[in-house]
Amino acid sequence: MRSAQPDAGSADAAQPAPAGRGTGTHWPRLVALAGLVGLAGFAAWKLPLEKLPAWVDQLGPAAPVVAVLVCTVLLCALVPRTAISLGCGALFGAIGGAVWSLTAALLAATITYAAGRWAGRDFVAAHAGDRLARLDRWLARRGLLAVMVVRLQPIAPFGLVGYAYGTSSVRFRHYLLGTALGGLPSSFSYATIGAAAIAPHSLSWLTFIPAATGILISAAAALHWRRQTRTTARPATA
Repeated sequence: MRSAQPDAGSADAAQPAPAGRGTGTHWPRLVALAGLVGLAGFAAWKLPLEKLPAWVDQLGPAAPVVAVLVCTVLLCALVPRTAISLGCGALFGAIGGAVWSLTAALLAATITYAAGRWAGRDFVAAHAGDRLARLDRWLARRGLLAVMVVRLQPIAPFGLVGYAYGTSSVRFRHYLLGTALGGLPSSFSYATIGAAAIAPHSLSWLTFIPAATGILISAAAALHWRRQTRTTARPATA
C-alpha cells in the first residue's frame, strides 16, 4: 500500500497528484497566486523606466544585483523577457546584459515553477481532461528537450510558461536546465540589440547567430519528434 505521506522531493517528482487530495485548497491558492501576480504587475506598471539609467549610476557595483531582483519580479508579473533582455543590454552592455537577464530569468523560472506547483498542481490533477492528461504525459516523457524548445520560442510570456510547467509532471531539474539552454541564445541576441541602442557600432551580423541557433535547434527537435512518432506508430499499424 502506497504511503500517504508527501515525498520530500515532490517539486522534482513527475508523479501526478491524487485527484481528490486538497480539493478545499484549490481555489484559495489560485486566487492568492493571481492576486500576487496582479500586485507585481501593478508595481511593474508604476516603475519609472526613465529613471533606471540614473539609478544604475547611483548604485554602482550593487546595480546588477538590484537589476536582477527587479527583473525577476517583472518576469513573474508576466512582463515579456524580450523587453527585460533589451533593457539589461542597454544598461549593462551586451555581455553584462545577457548574463544578468539570464540570471533573472532562471530565478523567475524557479519562483514561477514553485508557485505553479503550489497553487495549481492538485487542481490540474483533479480536473484535467484526457487531452490535457495526454499533453502532460507527453511533456514529462520529452522532459529537457520539450522545455528547451518551448523556451526558444516566444510563444507566451516567460512567467506564464513557468506557472504552467509548475502544474505539469515535468521534473524540476529538466525544467530548469531546459530553461537555461533555451534562454541562452535569445538572452545574448536581445542584450546585444539593447546595447546597440546606446552604442550602434556594436551591432553586427554576429548578433543574430544565437537566435538562428535557437531556430535550428527547434527545427531539429520537431523533426526528431515527428520521426519518433512515425517509428512508434508503425508496429501498431502493422
